[in-house]
Amino acid sequence: MIIVGLGNVGEQYDGTYHNMGFRVVDALADRLNKKVNKIECSALTGVASIAGDRVVLAKTLTYMKNSGAAVKSLLERYGQTLDDLVIIYDDADIDRFSVRVREKGSAGSHNGMKSVIEYLSTDDFLRVRMGIGKSDRPLIDYVLDKASPEDDKIFSDRAYKVADLLIEYCRDGDASKLMRNANIIR
Repeated sequence: MIIVGLGNVGEQYDGTYHNMGFRVVDALADRLNKKVNKIECSALTGVASIAGDRVVLAKTLTYMKNSGAAVKSLLERYGQTLDDLVIIYDDADIDRFSVRVREKGSAGSHNGMKSVIEYLSTDDFLRVRMGIGKSDRPLIDYVLDKASPEDDKIFSDRAYKVADLLIEYCRDGDASKLMRNANIIR
């Protein structure tokens, strides 16, 4: 299994709406007591074991618009298929603080997902969408804003809840259960 969080690298992007994927991978690493600090395949990676199976945790180092290069490289490096892939990213097209899991679908307005779909030549892979909601500001300005302290606390809570669901998914492989449980996170 490869679990990839999409985001932008650098301290100036820490805590931004666009780094929700990184936030969930960090929460997963925390839960599994693993570090995500090895540089390979244009990503920071860490390898954990869940129920005796290898799980690669990754945060892309390519910036959003080229995320697909890292994802494709990771799949090749670890000999995994699309069935072994989970992508986590922020989504302005769904309500703030909501979580949605889908087994396939379009990229919507997300450039990182557009890149992943382009590099993989398919949209048929599991994705976890962390809702950041809409803003009246231009999208690029909004997603690069840091979340307020109040929002940050809620997003952190959501990240840990999603991390727990992903650990359960790695144990049982039940995507429909993951979808049901993610959709009711509060």
